[in-house]
Parts: sequence; C-alpha cells; structure tokens
Amino acid sequence: MRRPVALIALIALVVTGCGKGAQPTAGPSTVPSSTVPATVPTIEEPSSPASTPTSATPAESASPTEAPSCVDQKVQALTLREQAGQLIMTGINGTGMTPAQRAVVRQQKSGGVFLVGNGGSLSSTRTATAAVNSAATVEGVRPFIAADQEGGKIQRLRGPGFDRIPAATVQGTWSASKLTAQAEEWGSQLKQAGVNVDLAPVADVVPASAKSQNAPVGQLDREYGDTPQQAGQGVTAFVQGMRNAGIATSVKHFPGLGRVRGNTDFAVGVVDNVTVRGGADLQPFADGIKAGTSMVMISTVTYSKIDPENRAVFSPTVIQGMVRGDLGWQGVVITDDVGSAAEVKAVPAGDRATRFVAAGGDIVINAESGLTATMVNALVAKAEQDELFAAKLTSSVRRVLTLKQDYGLVSCG
Repeated sequence: MRRPVALIALIALVVTGCGKGAQPTAGPSTVPSSTVPATVPTIEEPSSPASTPTSATPAESASPTEAPSCVDQKVQALTLREQAGQLIMTGINGTGMTPAQRAVVRQQKSGGVFLVGNGGSLSSTRTATAAVNSAATVEGVRPFIAADQEGGKIQRLRGPGFDRIPAATVQGTWSASKLTAQAEEWGSQLKQAGVNVDLAPVADVVPASAKSQNAPVGQLDREYGDTPQQAGQGVTAFVQGMRNAGIATSVKHFPGLGRVRGNTDFAVGVVDNVTVRGGADLQPFADGIKAGTSMVMISTVTYSKIDPENRAVFSPTVIQGMVRGDLGWQGVVITDDVGSAAEVKAVPAGDRATRFVAAGGDIVINAESGLTATMVNALVAKAEQDELFAAKLTSSVRRVLTLKQDYGLVSCG
C-alpha cells in the first residue's frame, strides 16, 4: 500500500492530467509533441539565471471528467515501489543476466536495464533481452533495454549480426545522408536484437587543442567534430537514423565533457572551469533535441561557472534551469552512470537517486545491480516523507511511461 502522502501527490497529479500538449505521438517516426518545443531556442548567455520550473506538467490541463489516458492508467496501477523501479536502469552483463542480476531485475521490477561489457551475437543478445522482458515487465509496461553503441572503442555489441561501427571522428566526416542511413541500419540491428535504446550520440565538443588531454571523449575519438557546428551535424544525423529504425537515443553528456581532463568513470574531483550557461558548445544538445532525441543525459562533472556546489546530475540549475528551462526540454532526463563511477562513490547510493530526481531528473543509470534495491528503497522512503518529492517522482514516472508508450513498450487494455 502507498502511504498517504504519495497517494495525495498522485491524486493531485492525475486530476491535473497531461493536457492535450502531452499526448504521445503515434510512434517513434515523429518527434513526440510532449518533449520538443515548437522551436529550439538559440543558445545565448542569459543576463540572469532563468527561473526554474517546478514541474513538467503543461499549462493546459485535461478535464477532470475525461477518461484517464493510457499513461495515467498505468501510473495509477503501479504501486509506489513499482513507480520507483521505473526510474532505475540496472546494469547487467552484455551477454545476459547472471542469476543475481536476474533476481534484482525481477524483484525490483527495474524500469530499464543496460548492457555492461561486451555482448555476444545478435541472436544471443535477442535471447538475453527476451529474458529481461520476462523478468521486468509489470502492469503491461516493458523495460527499456539499452546499450552503448556509439562506434569505435565504445561499441558494446560486436558479435555476428552487428556491424562494426567506426568511431564518431570518422562518422563526422560523412555526409548527413550517409550517416543517417548508416545509423538506421545499426539501429535496425539493435531492434532485431531486442535492444530499444542506444545511449548515444555524444554531443560534447572537444576543441582540437584539448583532444589529447581529454580522457573521456577526445582520447577515445568519441566526438563528431571540434566545433559546435560539426558536432551538431553528426548528432542530428545519428539521432534521425536511429529514430527511423525505432530506437530511442540519448544525447550526452550535458552540459559537455569537452573541457575536462579526467574520466569520471575512473577519476574523482573532475571539474570543468570553462563551460558557462548559454555557451556555444551547448548547441549540439539543442540540435539533438530538434532532431528528435528521446533523452538528455547529464554528466557527473562539477561545472564551477554554472553550479560550483553540485555535480551536474544533482544540480537544479543544470537540469531545471538549463535543460528544462533554457533548452525547453520537457522529456526524459537520464544520468550518466552513478552506480560504479568513481566520481560519485563518496555519495551514498540512495542519495544519488533521490538527489537526481529532486533536481528534476528521471532515469538513474546504475551499473552496479547490487545497488538497485538501495536506490529504490531511498526513492520510496523519501516519497513517503516528502509530498513535494512524491509529486516530482510521479512526474518523472509519467515522463518515462510516455516515452515508453511512444516506443510501443506500454500496453493498455
């Protein structure tokens, strides 16, 4: 049973409804109307910080007498714990779940999984993803199944049936039409394998002069170019191709990893002392939104000229102010890994999840499956104690389920 505070928050949100502006589109071939503004704002330095919205609910509310939408029906049907589970993407082996991972996914009803390490063939991956669907589906809601399939050194699925994808530095030299066509082909292979999310493309801009010192992107050839225009062109073409194949994408790592040296997966205290709110290097993220990306991924770096007190994943200024405010993005916001990444090891696991949702985020990537229950427990406990947080959690679940419905992962009777 939900505790009263969560129930009160849920009832309040259901009454306001999604509004006509939040109705999902018929499928992934078009940009969801609930997530992308009519025009993506030009990135420019604001004279003062924009006000941070407290919720993503559109101004126009559905009539209280209207029948609940499919998404609203599902939100109501899920218990508070199941709602919290929808916000955790649990890491599993690329070749399939271990018995321990299967138990976590089944017991916590993870809203998504992502494949960690290199996987096998397309056929064996399809078997592995079928097992995930069986373990994680709840109330007719299937899980996101994600892979890092960028290309070059960051391609997790390489076995028979999967093309070897060149690095982004190579993709960026192609024409837009060629890259879109190739991305559609790569996406079709993912879809055949039962994968529905590609945690790509990288929208970070790495200046040519910084490439050799930039561990997370430049040294791995993950950038499409060393200018915002070049990076934006590659991001746009890749997103469109994957979308044509029915694969969700996540532009990353907002507000950019191009100005740092350390890789947050392995280093601590990684700080960007250059990037500013409204800077030109943010343009590729706006381009990805305009192209129809499904998610925006937030980095775990601290940006001293934006919010020196919080890592980006825990920053309301970054998520509410910049992503949802400056860029107008009302869709799903996802973390970079906060499960095994060295940068956040000192933060209690439960706090990593609650601080992100409190800051306006939605899906927590957790590479350490053993931490999933801790994160779910923390989300539930905070929602039971804090009415405002409960409302934010329910808003996040609604955004996640709306995106899942766009990709055919929600079934309503």
